[in-house]
Amino acid sequence: MALVVYLAAVGVVTLRPAPPDDATLGLARQVIAWLEATGLPVSFPGIEAAANVVMFVPFGVLVGLLLRRPWWVVVLLGAATSGLIETVQRWLPTRFPTLQDVVMNTLGAAVGVLVLMLVARRRAGTATRSRPVGGAGVRRPGGRGWGRARSTR
Repeated sequence: MALVVYLAAVGVVTLRPAPPDDATLGLARQVIAWLEATGLPVSFPGIEAAANVVMFVPFGVLVGLLLRRPWWVVVLLGAATSGLIETVQRWLPTRFPTLQDVVMNTLGAAVGVLVLMLVARRRAGTATRSRPVGGAGVRRPGGRGWGRARSTR
């Protein structure tokens, strides 16, 4: 369900008519210009590129959790989804498809998969370290239930 809601939100953000350069966007441009004037290496195109990465991080996490396929399959699905969005934008009069958006979205999907892998690795490491000493709670061979492991002495 979370994936459906997420994809619907991405559809709204990427496929609805682009908003005019209203007061909110003007304010964002002013803040970015001020940050740039203070010496920070920030620009509107840079913020837009970063937003494209961030927008697809949930894609990598959610699709990775749903499909449980190798990481590269999820990243390719991210690239395909982004490519489809950019292709549809070709026919929308207020949208401008770019290859950079596909690259940044794909990078975002890869970051999402990486986050998922790091969390899974950390959980696996925690589970390994939290086993009781002496074999308590270890599954017995032959599926005879939970209990103490047999001693080798």
